[in-house]
Amino acid sequence: MTYSTVPTSVQQFMDDMTKRAEAENPRWAEIFNKCFANTLLTTVKRFDDGSTFLLTGDIPAMWLRDSTAQVRPYLAIAKEDDDLQAMIAGLVKRQFRYINLDPYANAFNEEANNAGHQTDHTEMNPWIWERKYEIDSLCYPIQLAYLLYKETGRRDQFDASFESGITEILKVWETEQNHDQSPYTFERDTTRVEDTLTHDGRGTPVGPTGMTWSGFRPSDDVCKYGYLVPSNMFAVVVLSYLEEIYTDLLPQPDVVARVTKLKNEIDAGIKEYAQVANAAGETVFAFEVDGLGNHSIHDDSNVPSLMAAPYLGYCAQDDPIYLATRKTLLSSENPYYYEGKNAKGIGSSHTPENYIWPIALAIEGLTTSDKADKKRILDMLVDNDGGTNLMHEGFDVNDANNYTREWFSWANMMFCELLMDYYDIKITA
Repeated sequence: MTYSTVPTSVQQFMDDMTKRAEAENPRWAEIFNKCFANTLLTTVKRFDDGSTFLLTGDIPAMWLRDSTAQVRPYLAIAKEDDDLQAMIAGLVKRQFRYINLDPYANAFNEEANNAGHQTDHTEMNPWIWERKYEIDSLCYPIQLAYLLYKETGRRDQFDASFESGITEILKVWETEQNHDQSPYTFERDTTRVEDTLTHDGRGTPVGPTGMTWSGFRPSDDVCKYGYLVPSNMFAVVVLSYLEEIYTDLLPQPDVVARVTKLKNEIDAGIKEYAQVANAAGETVFAFEVDGLGNHSIHDDSNVPSLMAAPYLGYCAQDDPIYLATRKTLLSSENPYYYEGKNAKGIGSSHTPENYIWPIALAIEGLTTSDKADKKRILDMLVDNDGGTNLMHEGFDVNDANNYTREWFSWANMMFCELLMDYYDIKITA
């Protein structure tokens, strides 16, 4: 079952947003309405078993990460709409079904149809589209389950599949604190070095830090150094959610103790190894470290990112180290920061030089309290849609008609979330 029309509650919300936005910039309303409806009408598939599958857009698979971000703005309406609640709860259930199938995979097929990267040298099966291990792929379903509970009070997503999935997640994160003991390897036959792990599929060497290892970034590009700091920040946040869930909703003191130990070890690792000096000698967060003395200072456009740390709930917007990091990321010290005649912002190793991402621009707006800056970013986004009334993966800072991905639902919904935030409609824990 798919949505053939926009639900009444969603249409009413769109109408309300239109009234708010048209007075400031009619293009905000035009693009919000198209993006907000597009995800429901084009990506959502609901099944008789109560589960929900979400296409990422122009790739026929579901990413654990993207699917969470695609529905997150709908949580603002879900409290008043039981069917929308059920759709989101169904997504959580399918996410955890997939995690129980393979916690190292990042993207899955709708059916066991062998679609995707079946020739990769790793433990593939017909359900898996891609098996690039990324910490955030396990963070996002926990976040969605928790936010659904906080926004609506709904609890049926915390079922047996959720509990067994959490067991798998904790096992993986504990294992990957000592990657030398990991069973996971990944290699792809490709000339694109960002798509494969070196050292016989194990990645570049790392030393123990307390943090947990990740093979790939949220961009699906390989990590240069194995401890991806923003993803470890996200893990700390969702582990705190699990402390609450296993204290108040599913009381299990042994699980709480395990979760707390892991959370504290990861956070201590961030504080010890991921606070480094930038070119000006200021303390900032590194993007990646290896525990052997190496680190990188830059950011990527996907979330989790360093820019997104307050959005994720890891730190406050006015945290001094975050502010110094933010200033650095929005400067030439970040090799993926680009400025052109039409736009400026953060791009990615995943897209061409001088292409910046609407997702990164939305996060830049969502992590400032400056209303004028939020407006500047919203205006920049609608002025650089390439004439489509939709957001894209990346676009050229000098010519928005040059963009990647015609249909990218996550970017669409990040624009919607930023506009909602501008009018103080926030999805927070």
